[in-house]
Amino acid sequence: MSAYFLCLILFCVGLYSLVRKRNIIKIIIGLGIMEYAVNLFIILIGYRAHGRAPIQSQDQQILNMVDPLAQAMVATTIVIGLALTAVAVAIAIRIYEKYGTFEITKIRRLKG
Repeated sequence: MSAYFLCLILFCVGLYSLVRKRNIIKIIIGLGIMEYAVNLFIILIGYRAHGRAPIQSQDQQILNMVDPLAQAMVATTIVIGLALTAVAVAIAIRIYEKYGTFEITKIRRLKG
């Protein structure tokens, strides 16, 4: 139960960074922290104590098997999260090239 609570704390740290920080790079890092918290939560849902790999042969019966669906979902979300982070960093670099700052408050004042 404490692992789920730690996932919630990690998600709240990322959400705090997303809401309260004004630097674009810190916001991107907050998004990454939130993504990893959700991935960890999904993995914990599929976890079984003393579980075995989900590989079954014909003469073997596996009783306590971990959930392979959670592992496949997390592998997919890692790839999607990497693409999202790459696009966000590329946009942040273009903003820095145009305005010369990563601060959102200064960018909002420089309309035009």
